[in-house]
Amino acid sequence: MAKRKYLITSARPKVNAGLQVGSYVSVADNSGAKEIMVINVPLIKTRLRRVPFAGVGDLIVASVKRGTPQMRRQIVYAVIVRQRRPFRRPDGTWVSFEDNAAVLVNPDGTPRASEIRGPIAREAAERWPKVAKLATMIV
Repeated sequence: MAKRKYLITSARPKVNAGLQVGSYVSVADNSGAKEIMVINVPLIKTRLRRVPFAGVGDLIVASVKRGTPQMRRQIVYAVIVRQRRPFRRPDGTWVSFEDNAAVLVNPDGTPRASEIRGPIAREAAERWPKVAKLATMIV
């Protein structure tokens, strides 16, 4: 069996999944990509033939659809930092954002960019500390 090359982080928080395979997501960093499409969600276990889903803080594999000519049509790893679908926190508050957004990362979890635009969810910041370092606002 082939060894997985991406970083396995701490336990996934209970977040309502707001994205699935085929969803278009805007990119919240300065890596050169503007929009990506989710093509896989590694580390997710679902029922046979069910479309994989992802929520805030999840690692995804995506294809760059819009961006610089060097970035377009590349397969990249990304972390979901915002989602439109409301999700509940353990203290009872409900959180939702005005867009779906991701940050491009390397397979080991380090960001490919040097700055992140807009707020990111606390769930993503706790699970990916290297991404949280670049964030200007954590909600």
